[in-house]
Amino acid sequence: MKTTRFSTRRLALLGMMAALVFAGNYARITMPLAIGSQTSFTLANIFCCLSGLILGPVGGLASGVGSLLFDLTDPRFVSDCWITFLTKGAMGLTTGLVAAEALKKDRLSYVRALAGTGAGCIVYYILYFAKTFFYTGLLKQGLPAAGAWLLVLEKIPASLFNGAVALIAAPPITLALLQALKRSKLDRMLRE
Repeated sequence: MKTTRFSTRRLALLGMMAALVFAGNYARITMPLAIGSQTSFTLANIFCCLSGLILGPVGGLASGVGSLLFDLTDPRFVSDCWITFLTKGAMGLTTGLVAAEALKKDRLSYVRALAGTGAGCIVYYILYFAKTFFYTGLLKQGLPAAGAWLLVLEKIPASLFNGAVALIAAPPITLALLQALKRSKLDRMLRE
């Protein structure tokens, strides 16, 4: 049985990425929706995908923890923090799974980074819309199914924007960071 050990550097990088996800959640514009809910434009998805692209699948932990910690600092989101941990964690995990093999070989390309980011966004938004329909719409707000679907539809424009921003920003930032780490000879800590 193979056990996974984290070096001190890798743990520090994991903590740093969780902190970036946490901070990225503060760069947000919140807008009310017609059905008594809200949606946000946020930069957090960039950092969730960046975590997966730099750390591989374990980046999902940084994505989930950083997002969970943000939710715990805002009374509007505290009750949803456990779901946020799972959905944002799945985003980083999926992104990291797509990028993992290329990261091991030190050959992460723009196309692979873009594919990982796209896959992470798709998985996240499937989970997010399911949460919006079942948990927020039906359970928390007690809406009928038609009202819960309307709530999902209202969240689609901001979600598409957030996903597009992550697709545009995460791959080039990742490649620039990986090049900087390679030049400074710190890239080996990613594989430790």
